[in-house]
Amino acid sequence: MKPPYFWSAGLDPRSREAAPLTRALLTPLAALYTWGIRRKLARAEPPRASIPVICVGNLTVGGVGKTPIVQALRQHIDETGLQAASLSRGYGGSEISPQRVYPDWHTADMCGDEPLLLAQTGESWIGRDRFAGVQLMSSNGVDVVVMDDGHQNPGVHKDLSLVVIDAAAPFGNGHVLPKGPLREPVADGLARADAVILMGDGDVPQHVRRSGLPVLRARIVPAAPPPEGPLVAFAGIGRPQKFFDSLAASGGDVRDTVDFPDHHVFSKGDLAHLRRLAEDHGARLITTSKDHVRLQPGDRADILHFPVKAEFEDSRQLDALLNPILYPQDS
Repeated sequence: MKPPYFWSAGLDPRSREAAPLTRALLTPLAALYTWGIRRKLARAEPPRASIPVICVGNLTVGGVGKTPIVQALRQHIDETGLQAASLSRGYGGSEISPQRVYPDWHTADMCGDEPLLLAQTGESWIGRDRFAGVQLMSSNGVDVVVMDDGHQNPGVHKDLSLVVIDAAAPFGNGHVLPKGPLREPVADGLARADAVILMGDGDVPQHVRRSGLPVLRARIVPAAPPPEGPLVAFAGIGRPQKFFDSLAASGGDVRDTVDFPDHHVFSKGDLAHLRRLAEDHGARLITTSKDHVRLQPGDRADILHFPVKAEFEDSRQLDALLNPILYPQDS
């Protein structure tokens, strides 16, 4: 679903857009949700795996750039000579048991879109039972696990917990689900983190400054130039407008845009509408790589995708965090 408008930051809390009555009615549910997540985490005793686990999580629902960060970390670790692999829950997929994802065999319906996307650039695994997944990965030669999401999941001990925050929209309206977009109170989530990865331009949020955590700056950049010619862009991710803006800023000739809810499953009707729209503009369709892998193979032929990657501003900061985990005998 699309996030409610009142989750946005900066609204006058008394205004109609901020939905004060709705927020008031949701306050008890938000309090109950907060109590539940705190209770779950307080009672948990995460088992320690036989190999290092690096968690890339966030504090809000919706996209903040976790998956490109996972890709970048996995590649960075691979370049040291260690074998790194990503582990995802497999949200939206039908497969339950831990397994490696193969892009030539798996579909998004089976394993989820993010693991399938990660499998196109490196070793990717899924496992709803995170500990069982990590142990199976270890027995198959993986040296380091980079876990995509799971900051609020106590299923396995994390040797390093990184929280990704969108500098432009860090915490929405500051409230916990369903009153706002937070998965848990900000202070709670930061207390369990080892560092913050701040994505894009913007000041360091006050909560992060108070936490005293190391802050790494990173940004999403194009992995290739946009295709030439007029384009109609569509996306079903957490913040589609970020994709549209990035495509245009990179030189793409964007004639129209269509946004869908996060993890949207595109129907034949959706694609027929998009193709008619592109035809009206004399344009080609383009979407995100994440949306592209979610399309059925027969629907991808005439639809372009715009690949992106994450870049860290200071790789030395990253190495300072990773080296004690990757080489504990040297620390």
